[in-house]
Amino acid sequence: MSTSLLLSPQPCGHGADPAGDSVGCRGSHVPGHTVCLAHLTDTARTDYLTGLAPGAVIDHRGTPFTQDLLEDLLHALHDPSTGKARLGRALFIGAQFFGEANFIGVQFSGNAQFDGAQFFGDARFSRAQFSGEASFVEAQFSRRASFVEAQFSNDARFTGTRFSASAVFVEAQFSRDAWFVGTNFSWEARFDRAHFEGVSDFGPLVCAGQVVLSGAVFVLPVTLEIAATAVVCERTRWESTATVRVRYATVDLSHAVLTAPSAVITHTTPFTSVGRTIGEDLLTGPGTPPCNSDRARVVSVQGVDAAHLVLIDTDLTDCLFSGAFHLDQIRLEGRTTFAPAPTGWHRRGMRPVGFTRRRVLAEEHHWRAYTAGQPALSAGEDPRPHLWRPGPHHTGPARTPGPEEVAALYRQLRKAFEDGKNEPGAADFYYGECEMRRHDPTGTTKGERRLLWWYWLLSGYGLRAWRAFSCLLAAMSLTVLFLMSFGLPTNAPDSATTGTLNGSKISLNTSTPAPALDGEWLQRMTWARAEKATRVAVNSVVFRSSGQNLTTVGTYIEMISRLLEPTLLALGVLAIRSRIKR
Repeated sequence: MSTSLLLSPQPCGHGADPAGDSVGCRGSHVPGHTVCLAHLTDTARTDYLTGLAPGAVIDHRGTPFTQDLLEDLLHALHDPSTGKARLGRALFIGAQFFGEANFIGVQFSGNAQFDGAQFFGDARFSRAQFSGEASFVEAQFSRRASFVEAQFSNDARFTGTRFSASAVFVEAQFSRDAWFVGTNFSWEARFDRAHFEGVSDFGPLVCAGQVVLSGAVFVLPVTLEIAATAVVCERTRWESTATVRVRYATVDLSHAVLTAPSAVITHTTPFTSVGRTIGEDLLTGPGTPPCNSDRARVVSVQGVDAAHLVLIDTDLTDCLFSGAFHLDQIRLEGRTTFAPAPTGWHRRGMRPVGFTRRRVLAEEHHWRAYTAGQPALSAGEDPRPHLWRPGPHHTGPARTPGPEEVAALYRQLRKAFEDGKNEPGAADFYYGECEMRRHDPTGTTKGERRLLWWYWLLSGYGLRAWRAFSCLLAAMSLTVLFLMSFGLPTNAPDSATTGTLNGSKISLNTSTPAPALDGEWLQRMTWARAEKATRVAVNSVVFRSSGQNLTTVGTYIEMISRLLEPTLLALGVLAIRSRIKR
């Protein structure tokens, strides 16, 4: 909509200059005069204002208002019964407000049209009541715009509006639809505790700062489309289905109330409306801080009933899950990413320690960083990839979930992946659960922690095939070495002869001494003995007896290998299966 077409067909013309501005002032004529309200003589302006009554129709399109002139106009429309100014239909299309525009508590009985208006000072519409349509299409607010506790009984249109400073809609009530299509907020947009009764579409809008919807209530099924640096939805209540499409922003859903299925989705392309692409210069244009990614980064679902929550293509690197319930029913779809474990090798005391690659919850990062004594990150500092990531508070165990709580989070999310038929995705969460149980001195007994330590050492909790097969190869090598050294006898067994003589069966046996080890150590290390020992070890892997004559020590070595090596083989096969199962 072009606001210029809605201006008065007969502008005031004050200050017109044929060599420059040939039109001059574009304000509409005051009835009975040929100039606008701003350029009336003092006597004519006084007569006009004196003749106004509460609820009068006001037409001041294109008129420039000083703060004093606006106050005089609203004073003339003062309603003694309510103590507030009351306007009927109000046309301020293209008007210019210099200084503070104070519409606090004003009642608009008819349509209020501020399309294309320019507010050069603070615009205050707190507690204003719009009974008709409130239209601020393509209006420009150069400074703070306040709509605190404003009531919109009809449609509220902010299509294409530009807010150069903060815009505050705290506790505003939207009884009908609210249009924020293409609205630009250069600072922040606050809708704390706003009530959206008739809103089914919110946006698409662009905000260089944060969009705050904390405590807001959405009654109808709604779609929110927001490109911003942050979207804060703490204790936001959705009484029906909700689809939140986000670009660039970090999303905080702490203690949000979801009464129906709700989805947070990364919108991969710029938003469009009626075939027109919504510009994102406030976020990506010259002079703006570089955006690391256009993916939505969910930072908290604490206190949320996750049974109704779907996260699609979101970054959960810093997401806090502690305190959420029905977490095993959350749905994670698309390209969902978690924080990785630290990379490289680290020194723990006098021994090097390396961490296996896996997806890690933010709570485990915070706990490990706290127990390792890592300092908290300073403002704006990026976490180092070779260290654990400290938490946002990092002040003590009261704010850092312990291993027992983190293990429960891993267990619930693992079930969510398994229910979604994503076994490889669930494997990392099973690994994390076992890690936390292994480090939990209160909820896990000492014997169980030792058993988990061996389970981790031999096969990475049955999830690291390379570790299980490495241990299997090491066990087979030791079996071969011990058999060559102590298990294979050096003397050959005595022969036994059987046959028939004169119709009678005979048997000639010579006594066989116990297998013995003779000779020096180097005499036992031969290729022939190595071949025999390898045959015994390979048969042990598949749980078979080689039939090889062994010493007493060798018999026990074979028994141990027949127990240990098939177990390691099974753990390696289990680890491969966990990565390829669907």
